[in-house]
Amino acid sequence: MSNETEMTSFAFTAENLEKAKAIIAKYPAGRQQSAVMPLLDLAQRQVGWTSIAVIEYIAEMLEMAPIRVQEVVTFYTMYNQRPVGTHHVQVCTNICCLLNGSDGVSEAAKEALGVDWGETTADGMFTLSEVECLGACVNAPMMQINDDYYEGLTPDSTKAVLEALKRGETPKPGPQDGRQFSAPAGGPTTLGELTFGTEKA
Repeated sequence: MSNETEMTSFAFTAENLEKAKAIIAKYPAGRQQSAVMPLLDLAQRQVGWTSIAVIEYIAEMLEMAPIRVQEVVTFYTMYNQRPVGTHHVQVCTNICCLLNGSDGVSEAAKEALGVDWGETTADGMFTLSEVECLGACVNAPMMQINDDYYEGLTPDSTKAVLEALKRGETPKPGPQDGRQFSAPAGGPTTLGELTFGTEKA
């Protein structure tokens, strides 16, 4: 994990520079600024967050004013504006998750990790963040950890996921309540038996 005092300069690795060039090449000549979001994501995957050095580097690469890149970074919560732990735990507390018990999930995460919102554990392994809608409202409440979604959470299943990560395990992402993807929580309610005319399908 990088820290703020170390991040005085930034450059893509040779491998990521080739990826960056391939991303930019997807856009028409003169429209390279459209690559700002994927390049920020690529940089964040390299060093863990989008520092001022990252912003200035990408601005120069895309021939943009640094403030324009910073506007993107500060608008989207997917970009970390300071260093985060190895596991970035983002708990949704928006309306659908709130109505389905995100308060309990939030408290369980704080208790399991021993930190509050915006804090990182002493070992640098976990950062806990409160976020707005993560876009899986039908499976609320939920949290995102790095690139994985954990849905249909309870306080107990929240702790189970976090404890598994502490042990170095990889808990299975997706619904934690036994549902298949976004299937109804109570099972099928219609079309249990299809019929066409008088014959059963």
